[in-house]
Amino acid sequence: MSGFEERRFVHGGTEHGLAVLRPEGAARGAVLICPTIFNRNDAMDRRARMLADAGYVAAIADFYGIDGPEGDEMMARGRAIMTEPAAFRSMLTANLAAAQDAAPGMPFAAMGFCMGGMAVLEMARDGADIRAAISFHGLLQTDAPASDRIAPVIMVCQGDADPMVPRDHVAAFEAEMDAAEADWSLLVFGGAKHGFTDPASDTRGMDAVAYHARADRQSWSAAMMVLDEVFPR
Repeated sequence: MSGFEERRFVHGGTEHGLAVLRPEGAARGAVLICPTIFNRNDAMDRRARMLADAGYVAAIADFYGIDGPEGDEMMARGRAIMTEPAAFRSMLTANLAAAQDAAPGMPFAAMGFCMGGMAVLEMARDGADIRAAISFHGLLQTDAPASDRIAPVIMVCQGDADPMVPRDHVAAFEAEMDAAEADWSLLVFGGAKHGFTDPASDTRGMDAVAYHARADRQSWSAAMMVLDEVFPR
């Protein structure tokens, strides 16, 4: 496996960076990784390597731009983006287009974590050209629910102890997916909180987030099964 390629694109007057990792040999397909509110970090790089090891081109999206905010300002900007569906979706469309340019002609799926989990669902609602949207502990609410049929396969992995996604949000999401005639699945882990896929969650000092090893392993296995289905050998 070669190292990350750093690609650049401009959206809304801001220069963004896309990190692309390619597998050894021919790729089965490509996956846009939508990161957490903290944008690209070691955890997202690790997921990209896992995908490349499995035979996929992996591209890590950039939410804020290469000269974007840091620390508390990044958190505030991320929260603001999530309340602006049109702007959020436009930024995601630009990231997907840049990823498609990096892997021309290749079919795509999208996978996201936390804010990125919400992002991939917004992409699916917006009619993005992806075969699957896989969300790990992402927010399920939206101010712009699907108005047309959702075409990508949807898989959502949630922690039942996640205070950011109460059960009424889950029920509303299920109803939205049914109304949109989506091919969807929901995998819920009892006792798992927000951020359950990242061991660093236990270092953040936040009651709402915690690593959950079983949920991490099983959700990743389920995600690989979805990719196997949408990118047949």
